[in-house]
Amino acid sequence: MALAGMAGLHGLRPEPVAAEPPPETATLRLVKIPSVCQAPQYVAGELLQAEGFTNVQYVQKAGALGITEALASGEADINNHFAAPSIIRVEAGDPIVILGGLHIGCFELFGTDRVRTIRDLKGKTVAVLEVGSAQHVFLSTMAAHVGLNPRRDINWVVHRPAEAMQLLAEGKVDAFLGFPPEPQQLRARKIGHVVVNSTRDRPWSQYFCCMMIGNREFVRKHPVATKRALRAILKANSLCALEPERVARYLVDKGFTQRFDHALQAVKDIPYGQWREYDPEDTVRFYALRLHEAGMIKLSPQKIIAQGTDWRFLDELKKELKG
Repeated sequence: MALAGMAGLHGLRPEPVAAEPPPETATLRLVKIPSVCQAPQYVAGELLQAEGFTNVQYVQKAGALGITEALASGEADINNHFAAPSIIRVEAGDPIVILGGLHIGCFELFGTDRVRTIRDLKGKTVAVLEVGSAQHVFLSTMAAHVGLNPRRDINWVVHRPAEAMQLLAEGKVDAFLGFPPEPQQLRARKIGHVVVNSTRDRPWSQYFCCMMIGNREFVRKHPVATKRALRAILKANSLCALEPERVARYLVDKGFTQRFDHALQAVKDIPYGQWREYDPEDTVRFYALRLHEAGMIKLSPQKIIAQGTDWRFLDELKKELKG
């Protein structure tokens, strides 16, 4: 059965909302990167079409930094993105707005035998995609939270994920922070061990990892389209939780990722269905404080929230999508 049929079976097909007009635009542009974290928006295509988006486009980018650039430039309209890096871009003045939370718990910190806790990273070498990448930002907040100075106490080296995982296997780096399907690949190859799993380990498990971000001008000009897009993606979020096998097969068949077994494990590991249980404003406040501790932002959490968030669509959808 197709994903659209499964959505209908689970009561996730869009139903007419009283007095809700059609979207102001039939075109919606999202970003495609090689990450299973993005699964809800990848499988939301037919749900988006049912919301009135007859032209759904995916802008290809190499990685998460491309999401920020696409949203800020207006190349993309709305997209899932990591919480902490988005806050940095809000302070930098990028024309983006955080609309709501999508899911917790996708990143995992792997280490060699020399690293058993986050504090053990002091004086160690950690591989990241680049300084300012999601890996670097999240791990910097984690280090600052336990009293380390991420600028002074950690030796950051830049490598592509495949290279970083091999270096970890060889003991040439001490730690690596991975996003799906990288943790699944590391476990399958028996490389390193898990130091922190953000799905299970507090405080990281209490806050959204990934949030829905909009281009500010798109949200201002197209409030109906913004709400409809967010509704479709939140329903797809629930679909990921209900039908992980079909979602994983779809991701592979459509070229969003390569390995079915790794995709399936990642979709099962990420608690997609729990988006109602967490407060996105708490997430912004938490990561803004951590980023301030790490010396990566100067604005207070209150100013970040006032400047870079808009919860009105999510508040309405929580009432509609009671699950």
